[in-house]
Amino acid sequence: METVRYLSIKDNAVLCDGKEVLYLPGEDFPSFAKTLYKESGAEYPKFYKMSDMCKLGFLAAEFLLKDLDEVKVADPDQKALVLGCRASSLHADIEYSRTMNDIPSPALFVYTLANIVSGEIAIRHCFRGEELMLVQDGPESREHENYLKVLMAEGKTKFCISGFVDYDENGKYIAELSLIKKK
Repeated sequence: METVRYLSIKDNAVLCDGKEVLYLPGEDFPSFAKTLYKESGAEYPKFYKMSDMCKLGFLAAEFLLKDLDEVKVADPDQKALVLGCRASSLHADIEYSRTMNDIPSPALFVYTLANIVSGEIAIRHCFRGEELMLVQDGPESREHENYLKVLMAEGKTKFCISGFVDYDENGKYIAELSLIKKK
């Protein structure tokens, strides 16, 4: 396995392979995410309906895969996602529960599943291989790493987005994604 690219979004900054792509100090996540979305050049109207966690994962994938034509043209069945999160969809769960006193919103309900993040990325970038969202203590996880090694050793996967996307109930966020390629 080789890491093609590494991307990090946290503390109002985007880093790609350790180099700063964008830094917007002082903005709350919704404003930061809107700016990132515009900077990404993506045209995906569903973005504005997504939960904050889903927006975070979506944006991380946009910057991770930007200008990587080899991935775009690869067989969709050979492209996989293995992601982890700590807080699952807790932030979206809280937002959804606030609507339950009135008329619960089906548009919010869909984001009460943490794996919607990987699903949105898979739909957007035509990934039809393995797709997994693990709930883990933090970005480093032995189970996550072992799962990735087994997946890549099986030989069916050529590219895999692997990493951690988390948005907690206090609005603290982090996305650390790597694009892994089978040698």
